[in-house]
Amino acid sequence: MNTFTAIDFETAQGYRWSICQVGLVRVENGIITKELDILVQPPDNYYWSNFTTIHGISAKDTRQSPTFKQVWHQIEPFIKNQNVIAHNGFGFDFPVLSKTLEYYNMPTPEYNKFCTYKIYKSNLANLCQEHNIPLNHHDALSDARACAELYLRFLNNR
Repeated sequence: MNTFTAIDFETAQGYRWSICQVGLVRVENGIITKELDILVQPPDNYYWSNFTTIHGISAKDTRQSPTFKQVWHQIEPFIKNQNVIAHNGFGFDFPVLSKTLEYYNMPTPEYNKFCTYKIYKSNLANLCQEHNIPLNHHDALSDARACAELYLRFLNNR
């Protein structure tokens, strides 16, 4: 279990299929081996302003970005048949991935799902403060790094 992928998505709207940023951290044998930080153009490059307020990403930032369908080939090897960790994964990130793949008529791969929110029962910002983990909250890569660190700490304390 010390080999896994931590993921986080930011969305442009309240629709689960509107990914605008992907953060991914690959951990192998307890060591971070790869990180991906990808800005994604959501459908019609349309944003709800209150979502831009949360994560700071807007249509001008993703105007030249690829769609999720165009970057899935980069992401899929880190998800398919892997242990995947997300903070609030069952409430947000796993459904976001599923709905986005469905939107683009692409199959959802099999993978093992784990959630640091279910483990720690607290929000990411509080946990990072409590454990002295750097966090630029609602930046997908920063959130994925924090999630990876929390999961590694959980594994080491079992």
